[in-house]
Amino acid sequence: MKNEKNIAKIKIKSAKQMERHLKGMANHYRIEILLLIDKSGGITLEDIITALDANAKTIGEHTRKLYQAGLVNKKYRGKFVEHTLSPYGIMFVRFLKSFQNI
Repeated sequence: MKNEKNIAKIKIKSAKQMERHLKGMANHYRIEILLLIDKSGGITLEDIITALDANAKTIGEHTRKLYQAGLVNKKYRGKFVEHTLSPYGIMFVRFLKSFQNI
């Protein structure tokens, strides 16, 4: 009975909420960014651009979409913005890593 009450308290995500997260990572740059943030623990936009050897505007747009999807957190440090994984981002990176190895 106690477990049933605890399960009832867990809020199940709607299909629309899950779609937002899935669309957030649905691009090869976004997947690379998520894996890079995971590997570094926290990284600035400039360091992401350097690591991926990509266009600043492109990477900026993809990190913005990851943030909007709730997969990435932003922390402002002076003129730099550090990107870290949100709790949902951590779960998605676990999924991506397991999917890579199939």
